[in-house]
Amino acid sequence: MPIADGFSDTSRLTAKGAVRPDVRIVHLGLGAFFRAHGASYLADLGGWGVLGVSLRSPVVRDALVPQDCVYTAAELTPDGIKPRQIEVLRDVLVAPENPQAVIDAIADPNVCIVSLTVTEKGYCHDPASGRLNMSHPDIVRDLRQDHPRSAIGYLVRGLQARWQAGAAPLTIMSCDNLPDNGALTRRVVLRLAQEIEPDAVDWIKASCTFPSAMVDRIVPATTSKDIKTLNTLVGRQDAAPVMHEPFRQWVIENEFAGDRPSFENVGVQLVDDILPFELMKLRMLNGAHSALAYLGYLSGHNTVSEAAADPVLATYLRHLWRREIAPTLIAPPDTDLDHYAATLLERFANPAIQHKTYQIAMDGSQKLPQRLLGTILDRLNNGKDADALLLGVAGWMRFTGGIDEAGTPFDVQDPLAPALRAAQSADPATTVRTLLAMREIFDASCAARIEPVLVRLYQGLSDHGARHMMSALTGRAVPRLPALPKH
Repeated sequence: MPIADGFSDTSRLTAKGAVRPDVRIVHLGLGAFFRAHGASYLADLGGWGVLGVSLRSPVVRDALVPQDCVYTAAELTPDGIKPRQIEVLRDVLVAPENPQAVIDAIADPNVCIVSLTVTEKGYCHDPASGRLNMSHPDIVRDLRQDHPRSAIGYLVRGLQARWQAGAAPLTIMSCDNLPDNGALTRRVVLRLAQEIEPDAVDWIKASCTFPSAMVDRIVPATTSKDIKTLNTLVGRQDAAPVMHEPFRQWVIENEFAGDRPSFENVGVQLVDDILPFELMKLRMLNGAHSALAYLGYLSGHNTVSEAAADPVLATYLRHLWRREIAPTLIAPPDTDLDHYAATLLERFANPAIQHKTYQIAMDGSQKLPQRLLGTILDRLNNGKDADALLLGVAGWMRFTGGIDEAGTPFDVQDPLAPALRAAQSADPATTVRTLLAMREIFDASCAARIEPVLVRLYQGLSDHGARHMMSALTGRAVPRLPALPKH
């Protein structure tokens, strides 16, 4: 793929000796998404250094630190790659290697914001209820040890140290795909703090804010092939580049405890009511992404762009957006939902983005409640059907069986994987009922209301396949596909 115009610096990657901003932000969960999204805004802004924290593995640290924490963010367009050098990271900590350093960083009075991209499962909560799961292994351990393991444990221990030192207030900002993620973060932090340091709870309530944030940019996993290709194109070695689409959006609830970057100067939207933005993105983008991932993967599509190019899946997505999801939403200011849907389909179909359907399908037990089930309940409560949404849920149920429609087995990556495997039965109705009985995912009343339709849809997927069921639902004839490659 050619390089698009806009990359003028062909010198060495690292920037040793350059003036770099002081650390003002600690970011927990230094994966590809933050480095491709939040860090790009901060790079536009300047003046706000970031200390990244890897909560599990040293892989990202080991790749970034030798190159002075400078890396390439590669924008993938149909016309080529547009690389950009990002220099906002100051250092990377690996939490298991030095947990006290992470706690000290959160307690540092110069730090104004702690942000998180730890995925849905990183909040150690019950997705169905939104409450902290006190029996979660990481939470159980965090209650017994001074040095935590979970992101929530690090937040509580850091806030405890900050409170004891009399430090300034702190903004804690979730950037994960969860509805009302600020309130969720506040709830689980206060619940754990009540157990670890109850005397600090009132200080946290009075001195810390938890703004909700909506983040949007498609960031596929970087492969070894991507690294080799990019290094060849730009003529330098970078062990930790990130790949991303051109589109980006960041909406933040305007509720900060202290100093903050001038986000509004670089295109971030600061709003008083974030709910319309959150629901639009979670339901239209993330909900459709998940449904497309399950149904697309089962029918043999390895990537989102490949699935979106299938006319059956594209018609299903349009039906899903127009008929079932958009009617549940109040459009954010100056937003046309039909235009937003058309833009989403264009983004999904970008052939330069090799976003694996299998990657999106991971951790479905943590994603379903906010991405699909909330929309389904809104539909049912208003006397409307939700068959297209429920087909996505049925696709997830089939996916948990670990065999695609070609008969190829695969590993199901999910925190509840053992229970999902145990739910599988030769009888489709039994499988559906057993999965619906998992209260970590499905509320009892919701499960009872959707069971009959799910049994029918699951049986249809088993008997006829995903493409047939999508076609039957939208009234479209099923076009033949060329032979699909094996996984």
